[in-house]
Amino acid sequence: MVTIVTDREVGQLPPRSAIAAMRAAVLAAHRGELVAPPRAALDLAGGRLMVTAGGTDRWYGHRAYLVGAPADQVVVLVEDGRLRAVAVGDLLGQYRVGALGAVAADALARPDAHRLGIIGTGAQAYAQAWAIRAVRDLTAVTVYGRDPDRRAGFARRLRDELGLPAVAATEPAAAVRDHDIVVLATNSTTPVLDPGWLSPGTAVTTLGPKQAGRSEFDLRLAEAAALITTDSVRQLDGYDPPFVLAGTAARAGMVGLGAVLTGERALPADPAAIRLYCSVGLAGTEPALLRAVLA
Repeated sequence: MVTIVTDREVGQLPPRSAIAAMRAAVLAAHRGELVAPPRAALDLAGGRLMVTAGGTDRWYGHRAYLVGAPADQVVVLVEDGRLRAVAVGDLLGQYRVGALGAVAADALARPDAHRLGIIGTGAQAYAQAWAIRAVRDLTAVTVYGRDPDRRAGFARRLRDELGLPAVAATEPAAAVRDHDIVVLATNSTTPVLDPGWLSPGTAVTTLGPKQAGRSEFDLRLAEAAALITTDSVRQLDGYDPPFVLAGTAARAGMVGLGAVLTGERALPADPAAIRLYCSVGLAGTEPALLRAVLA
């Protein structure tokens, strides 16, 4: 029997369960057990159809969504050769990226990190806070967005729904300075962060555009970082236009998050070193998270 999953069921998933599923998927991809090719695109009259697929020798699945037109995302899970579940809605994708961000934050941020800064006020920014609070005891959360009403409303939502001590900043630097973990979750095609705002030892996540000519960060941030990692090197290298760091020394030194989790790539010895995570969405993590919802 096929199970239909909606945002209602996904919304009941505890962040720790989502994080555990994403950590396992990242490690499986690192070991070569999870096959996770770059996403594919198909241009249609109504928009651009994006498809990500991945799986193991036991289960596989895919996610399909239309860019440029309102439409639900669909995630399909096949396990042991049988169609097990279909998820319809947006929340699974948001929680998946949030949980991947928390895996990275847990690996990169100092153990005593407790101050979170977020630039961006949308669904992806919310999902990062939803997940990161499960890996660090957040005693201060500062958010910034260009629209005063939206950033005030976003801070209120974090307080009311997640119990976080969130406040809105009137300028982006205030959401970055003196913070231990910084999340960039914007749709900006120009840099939103000056690396000079960062405190020593900050762990930075970038979620938004990161292609040559349209990126929410630039080479200066990469040059300031002693460690740069991503959940999918293959996905980054499949970008068109190319990844913003393509052809640079920073890209040459970049490693997969799995290598950091296993200790194959050690964290910088200097506790003041900046660590950067570029989130791109490891393929196969959508059905992996759907499995966690069904567990």
